[in-house]
Amino acid sequence: MATFLYRVGRWAFRRRRLVGGLWLVALVLAIAAAAMAPAGEEEDLSMPGTESQKAFDLLDERFPQSNSQGAEARLVFRAPDGQRVTARENKAAVEDTLGSLDGGGQVASATDPYETGGVSEDGTIAYSTITYTADAVDLTEATKSALEAAARQARDAGLTVEIGGSALDSEEEPGGTTEIIGVVVAAVVLVLTLGSLAAAGLSLLTAFLGVAIAFGLVTALAVPLGLTSTVAILALMLGLAVGIDYALFITSRFRDERAQGSEPEEAAGRAVGTAGSAVVFAGATVFIALVGLGVVGIPELTKMGMGGAGAVALAVLVALTLVPALFGFFGRRIRSRAVRKAPADRRPGSERPGSERPGSERPHPVPAAAGRPGPATRWARFVLRRPAAVLLIAGLGLGAVAVPALSLELGLPGDESKPVETTQRRAYDLLSEGFGPGFNGPLTVVVDMSGSADGRATTDLVVRTVRGVDGVASVGDPVLSRTQDAAVLTAVPQTAPNSGETKDLVHAIRGAVAGVEADTGADILVTGTTALNIDISEAVSDALIPYLTVVIGLAVLLLTVVFRSVLVPVKAALGFLLSVGAAFGVLVAVFQWGWAADLVGIEQTGPVMSLMPILIIGIVFGLAMDYEVFLLSRMREAYVHGASPGEAVVGGFRHSGRVVAAAAIIMISVFAGFIGMNTPTIQTMGVGLASAVAFDAFVVRMAIAPAVLALLGHRAWWLPRTLNRVLPNVDIEGEALSRHVPASAAELDAAVPRLPAGRQRH
Repeated sequence: MATFLYRVGRWAFRRRRLVGGLWLVALVLAIAAAAMAPAGEEEDLSMPGTESQKAFDLLDERFPQSNSQGAEARLVFRAPDGQRVTARENKAAVEDTLGSLDGGGQVASATDPYETGGVSEDGTIAYSTITYTADAVDLTEATKSALEAAARQARDAGLTVEIGGSALDSEEEPGGTTEIIGVVVAAVVLVLTLGSLAAAGLSLLTAFLGVAIAFGLVTALAVPLGLTSTVAILALMLGLAVGIDYALFITSRFRDERAQGSEPEEAAGRAVGTAGSAVVFAGATVFIALVGLGVVGIPELTKMGMGGAGAVALAVLVALTLVPALFGFFGRRIRSRAVRKAPADRRPGSERPGSERPGSERPHPVPAAAGRPGPATRWARFVLRRPAAVLLIAGLGLGAVAVPALSLELGLPGDESKPVETTQRRAYDLLSEGFGPGFNGPLTVVVDMSGSADGRATTDLVVRTVRGVDGVASVGDPVLSRTQDAAVLTAVPQTAPNSGETKDLVHAIRGAVAGVEADTGADILVTGTTALNIDISEAVSDALIPYLTVVIGLAVLLLTVVFRSVLVPVKAALGFLLSVGAAFGVLVAVFQWGWAADLVGIEQTGPVMSLMPILIIGIVFGLAMDYEVFLLSRMREAYVHGASPGEAVVGGFRHSGRVVAAAAIIMISVFAGFIGMNTPTIQTMGVGLASAVAFDAFVVRMAIAPAVLALLGHRAWWLPRTLNRVLPNVDIEGEALSRHVPASAAELDAAVPRLPAGRQRH
């Protein structure tokens, strides 16, 4: 692996104009494909195989004239203080408002609250349900504008009017202020870490190019593959974070090689051969974790995983090819300003004039002056002196932060999670006030009577059974299909949609109607948005253990091959569990308990989104292995070359500690930059990923990992002889390169496909 990537790095350096041109062409093609592609659609969240999804499918089959998951709006009217909506003037205003919508484009129906019982007991609040023939994402701007104009008409008549439902849901677009702040922080960290604007700009440039290509491909494939805006945002988030980090690691290794006296082309090859090997395997762990999301069986989650995995794969390819090519374009500016300004005879890796041209003789390295150990080295030595104390404090600290995770509740965000200034949230509050909290989360009971002898009797029995279940506030009259072989009725819970009582009620109704199914031969299904959310939450919870088994098992196997050790991969997996547990604790504290919720713009606490635990586990596991590979590869390299276990730990921190810390800060900044978006999914993801990376990088990898290695000593790198013979030697530490004689230009060209060369001036 190291030798192959070494040749790739040298080839990319020499053929830098060709490599840069190819990536530029790829960027142009991706942008052109995105510009010509039709706009993607936001698909409804579904969970094939669950009872609620089967019910939706049955509704579409038996009630083809309606769209079971189509857009819906609720116009909620409130009379002025001291008045009722049933007063003549107010009633006329409501009817005129609904009349302006009746028969409009894409409107299927608009209910009359005075005929359907849509008036509260005190007569102050009324609502009308407007159903549409299309999904929310397919509603035209004219349709939405007509709805908003109708609301304004009623407001002009003196009524308070709010709009709830899915009709006004909009697609979240990236590119806000907070994301820009995250990128600015990343740029500042890069400049401070590398001491060179050129080096910092190189990392940002390559990351942006990879993200732009990934974003363009996701946009172009949105319609054929059904990719949503969330997939695009996740690809943007991950591609930017790992793209900067991967470029940073290879650039840092290139500068180290130059400081040791290597020619620029040779240094590029060695940087890609060593740090590039770590990038490949780090990217592979992220890729495995993201692709593994498909085992859950939720199509949207599978698409998010594939989109993120594609962005990571692109980031790896960019780091291995474009980064070394840019080394050739940027020249000495890649090195820090202090090194460039040092006297020539005292500069690390100083060369004779003209020695930076490819093909010249390699100069003898000039040892750098021994200075005071850096913070990373001093920290590593501190941990080696007190490994047990560091391990105990760090472990107990993460355990304490993870305690709130024991109270984790899962759900899907609705209008109740929106900011209070939105009309959807105000409509939700008005409906809760006028009709009870459960009114915002009605349950739909679908009765398939094709196997029943007496459909009417079966339907009546279902109505009586559901009404008799504790926790049901009301049950509406059943609506029969045209063929009279199916019926649908609505049950309103007494409790709010995301409450635990409503979850218990769904199971209670399903248990109660099971007896009716046995007696009548009918098939009775409970669905609705609330029931679907519950089914998805339970399916995700059931999939956690299989997912962890598959992903962690594959990653441990991969790390065993990389580090040729049994205990190091196990330690890495256990450390990951600690950091992700602490991240879940933060999510519960912020989104459920409301701690520091104002700082991230959360105005309403509630359950954590159902998809978040498994999504965060998948992403964080891959990123955690990034830092494990980058930090431990330098330790393994030192150990293989004869250093003691303690010296190897110090050496790993000396070479990679500062860079890993900078990479973690960059990744935290990028993830935190997405917290400002108003989408609960992205906000939760931003908080969870930023906190998980912080815990994993600075507590697990910087404290717990060296403490465990210090306690294990030589045993940390132990591998049974049988495995040693069976496992392939991928040589991530670049041992083969230490014996490698730099290839000539002719040998290098013979080792790679013959391609046109650009000018070689440097």
